[in-house]
Amino acid sequence: MAERRPLTARDIKSTVEGYSEMSDEAFARRFYSDRTELIALGVPLHSQRDEFTGEELYTLRSENYFLPELKLEEDELAALQTALYMLEGQFAYAEPLRLALQNLALGRPGFDEEPTEAAVRIEVRDPDYSAEMSGRLTKLENAISKQRTVKFPYYTIGRDVESERTVNPYALLPDRGSWYVIGYDHDRDAMRTFRVSRIRGDIRFATRRERDFRMPEDFEPAQYRGKQDWQFGDAIGEATIELDADTAWWVERMIDRGSVEDGVFTTEYADIGQLAGWVLRQEGRARPLGPPELVQLVQDGIDNVIEAHEGEPTKPPRAAATRQETEPLERPAGPVAPERFGVLQALLAFLLASCGNATSARIPAEELVERFKIPADQLDDHLQLLNLVNFGGGCYAVYAALEDDEVYVEKELFGDTFRRPPRLTPLEARAIRLALEFVGPMIAAEAHTPLERVRRKLEETFGEFDVDEGPERHAVTAEEQLIATLSRASAEHRLVEIEYTALGEETSVRVIEPHALERELPWWYVHSWDRTKDAQRSFRIDRMKRADLLDETFEPRPELVPKKLSDASTARVLFSPALGRWRLERGALPLAKGYALEDLRFGSMEYLVGEILSHRGEGEVIEPAGVRSEILTRAKHLKKELAGLGHGKAKSKSRA
Repeated sequence: MAERRPLTARDIKSTVEGYSEMSDEAFARRFYSDRTELIALGVPLHSQRDEFTGEELYTLRSENYFLPELKLEEDELAALQTALYMLEGQFAYAEPLRLALQNLALGRPGFDEEPTEAAVRIEVRDPDYSAEMSGRLTKLENAISKQRTVKFPYYTIGRDVESERTVNPYALLPDRGSWYVIGYDHDRDAMRTFRVSRIRGDIRFATRRERDFRMPEDFEPAQYRGKQDWQFGDAIGEATIELDADTAWWVERMIDRGSVEDGVFTTEYADIGQLAGWVLRQEGRARPLGPPELVQLVQDGIDNVIEAHEGEPTKPPRAAATRQETEPLERPAGPVAPERFGVLQALLAFLLASCGNATSARIPAEELVERFKIPADQLDDHLQLLNLVNFGGGCYAVYAALEDDEVYVEKELFGDTFRRPPRLTPLEARAIRLALEFVGPMIAAEAHTPLERVRRKLEETFGEFDVDEGPERHAVTAEEQLIATLSRASAEHRLVEIEYTALGEETSVRVIEPHALERELPWWYVHSWDRTKDAQRSFRIDRMKRADLLDETFEPRPELVPKKLSDASTARVLFSPALGRWRLERGALPLAKGYALEDLRFGSMEYLVGEILSHRGEGEVIEPAGVRSEILTRAKHLKKELAGLGHGKAKSKSRA
């Protein structure tokens, strides 16, 4: 397409990476194999024989490579731009998504460099984010698309060892705020799931070949999605757990891999210790019925918590060797900022459109300054950079110069290409689709409706292409409906009645003023003024059984600072070596002998009690004394309530 002429096999062999090193025989086999694969992808090469030389001449027509035109409105493009701001550094397809948005924005004014109001109001906090994460995801996505085997040093936290791993990467999967790469582990001769944040060092190709493997036909990424902590790995048994009614509805909504029938939760498990911790976190609202090993682990866990909190607090060991404090890594800046690159593309298309069928035009400089929000003193710099870049692939598209108060534009040969409707590659279209799946209800405020329209247009325009690769789009979930209601109430300043079950508390009905939404992966929160309690409160949306929009309105409260832990307390918790490594990932202080010390912030005693119980005695509150005493009291009370476990079906808790 770039050469605009037919190419021979010799031309292709000499210019395409990897072919030039092959023998003629190896090249012939590989070339026809790749040609077949292109056809299968819907990108056919056309060929005809040269009547003079007898050689085969190949052409790739742009109409067969680019997808049909995708027409988006301004608000739909703005919604996608919001998605890009939110996914920056978290999304493996961020670069194709950026290119797609730049293509779709040709000839339009472009976007301000600041995030939109929705991006600010709906903040995403990724506990796994690091400066290296974006680069790792890009490298892994590249290896997946090229089917290349990779090597990387990996920290196996369960065994506390770091080792070199050789992996055929099949898919990247975001789950509960963390990214995982799924693939065949050559060292273990089995399928494995690797948490990307635990990759240490560089990810590199294992060979110099163009392709190392082919994706197994029976591989299905969905089977790895939505697992709970106790379900990671091969299932070794099945457990049954009796639930209180105000916990059963939450389990039924939030845990896909399992079933609830008549108040009894049935789930497979790969790690029975993790399941015992989850049971204890419910503080009596979940009672194990079987297997006996689970019942015993729950009882032993309570005993261990009681033992850890009786008597004087344990004196923490000395701090481990001081960690080197390093400056946070920054993404290297490119020669042209991506936002400026997008403005240049839009500017180019506008200048060409101004020329129309003529070869030149003059445009008032003030018009460009206002339309593209370019500072007047920087307009000449933009035009000079545009002349340098020119997007022409070897020949100029335009020449533009600032002359007094006008911009003189002279259209060149290649310019007509940029007046055509923007066209996307299949990869760019897939990037948009995956972005929509990843954000899901994230843009639940004013950008949510345009995103739904974008999704429909994608399906209508690219129906014949496999752009919906990845997680399947489920029906609108209960959580999305709640978010939509709260978003509308926030925008219209209307009260909402919610039915809410806080962790460790009774279900209650409240009337709230919803002021802002926030997502701290994997949970959604609404920051509000609780009229029932006459106080500022933040509610976890997954804990809402319902949210009903009321007619009564409220006045905004500028003084309300949307922080879910604005009135949080802090408990100092000492973690044993059995849990220390996991807590270090959350920012705990490393101590000698593998211990870890963490200042744990909590908004309610119920949350802290559940958190400490879930660690089954491996986490000890050492201060403040009042909190430590409360943990001990609640643990002893729970022991009495669960005393009958293992002797027939437990009785439901009575409620005062």
